[in-house]
Amino acid sequence: MSPTLIQRGLLRSRCLELAERRVYTRSGVLSRRAYATEDKAERESFKGQLYQSTNERVEREREQQARYAQAREAQKQARGTPAWLVPFVLTVGVLGGWYAGQRKSTGLPSTASTVPLSQAIPPQHDTAPATLQAAWADFKVVVGEENISTQADELKSHSGSEWSSYPSLPEDQPFAVIRPGSTEEVSGVMKVCHKRRIPVTAYSGGTALEGHFAATRGGICIDFSRMDQILALHQEDLDVVVQPAVGWETLNEELAEHQLFFPPDPGPGAMIGGMVGTGCSGTNAYRYGTMKDWVLSLTVVMADGTIIKTKQRPRKSSAGYDLTRTFIGSEGTLGLVTEAVLKVTPLPQNIRVAVCTFPTIREAANCVFSVVGAGVPIAAIEILDDVQMRCINEAGNTSRSWKEAPTLFFKFSGTPTSVKEHISMVQSLAKKANSKTFEFARNKEEGDELWSARKEALWSVMAQKKDQTDHVWTTDVAVPISRLADIIEETKEDIAKSGLMGAIVGHVGDGNFHSIILYNDREHDVADSLVHRMVKRAIEMEGTATGEHGVGLVKRDYLPHEIGDGAVDLMRKMKQAFDPLCLLNCDKIVRVQKPKAGEVQEW
Repeated sequence: MSPTLIQRGLLRSRCLELAERRVYTRSGVLSRRAYATEDKAERESFKGQLYQSTNERVEREREQQARYAQAREAQKQARGTPAWLVPFVLTVGVLGGWYAGQRKSTGLPSTASTVPLSQAIPPQHDTAPATLQAAWADFKVVVGEENISTQADELKSHSGSEWSSYPSLPEDQPFAVIRPGSTEEVSGVMKVCHKRRIPVTAYSGGTALEGHFAATRGGICIDFSRMDQILALHQEDLDVVVQPAVGWETLNEELAEHQLFFPPDPGPGAMIGGMVGTGCSGTNAYRYGTMKDWVLSLTVVMADGTIIKTKQRPRKSSAGYDLTRTFIGSEGTLGLVTEAVLKVTPLPQNIRVAVCTFPTIREAANCVFSVVGAGVPIAAIEILDDVQMRCINEAGNTSRSWKEAPTLFFKFSGTPTSVKEHISMVQSLAKKANSKTFEFARNKEEGDELWSARKEALWSVMAQKKDQTDHVWTTDVAVPISRLADIIEETKEDIAKSGLMGAIVGHVGDGNFHSIILYNDREHDVADSLVHRMVKRAIEMEGTATGEHGVGLVKRDYLPHEIGDGAVDLMRKMKQAFDPLCLLNCDKIVRVQKPKAGEVQEW
């Protein structure tokens, strides 16, 4: 007999033996224990690679019982067919069916560099009451029961604010507010959430304006208020290590004792965690830059609880990807910042403030363009229109009354001689731009008095609200400095036509300005359309939908128009890579599932 026929005969005998042994025992049922013992080597070498869990093995064995029974019956009926072929074909069919099922149910990893919204798989969170109650017990072990709150008023305050441009819905609230006290506790909380697929929203200060901390998926809110310590000051290296709930104002009070300061100043109440999240700036941005310029390193807890540090403390590094800046501006969607190493700088010894008024907002904006173009090294340039100045007067929170006209506020810092020279240069440029008044502070007290009007801008407009149906919509855009006068003038005209009261104020030295719009419930759509046109106008001028407020929920649909679908799809891919279960601040910056009909305004 030829070797081939011998091999076929052996294969046939082996297949029949296995078929009979796996299908029948004395009781007529397959003995799983006997099968496991007798065929252990075969399963470990091949099938052990296929069966991924105990449950799958049990189910698959049951299916095999039925299939091999059918195979035995087929053997009896297949007269002209070699007996070994039937179980062989059926075995291949079973394995092929299993592979096809696995491919269909789990899919193969995508090799695409981006993820279009049409291909995004909606998140599968678990916020069932039973899951959340079980998680509550786990959270209690991690942070202590006293640091978990389910009080209705706390849940509401941790989902929105009266100055936010996003009106939080009743369902945009977390199940509980968790207050960890350390990086390790944040990691422990995230491990619980990752295991149970519970969505998470981070909260630090609560001053964000674009719906950043609305809990659109429920879940829990991680409030960093217990993590409010300045951990270390390296005065010789000009850096400081802080936790996320340290306020920039508190930090500067401490630094001032060492003749140092931290320049970013977005607004009262802002904290470092939120400032990192939004990539904020503030009035000092023209001279000192934005938040990304002042963060050296971050400690971040990832979605699965992994703790990472983005880099060490040197002022410069070319070691790998710039993870630090990846997290700045990510709005809590990629990871949770638990520590930050910040650069600081010597406190200016001589600061002066000047204020000048103009007949029109365009002339004021043109003056800014002239000053910037002349390269005068001033610390800040702020613009407030006539409506804003009127609101400040009516609020009465400053020590003086102001001329209700478009106004520029200048801040100078440096040596006494240089400050005096720079003030003289700006005064000359302002006069050429048709300024009507120009005054400057002779000392720090007068400077604080003049600058106080700028810091009262938002609160003075909010003071105009008459009842609970009135709301304030604060938004910002930025354009190249050469288009600043155009967009401010056009926006101001648009506000007047809308019939709403709206003030304009901004850090115009870098082309960034804000509109603060007052509206009531009936006028929401009017305000919404007004903001939409303002953002569209900025993007068409090669600007941005947001200079410093961030994207949040309100401005995510403008990103494709600003940077293109491909870039947004890449952001979505990054989100999936950092947070595969989409637990962290889901729905912010980029959509993770298709919007409902009519949800996105036409461009």
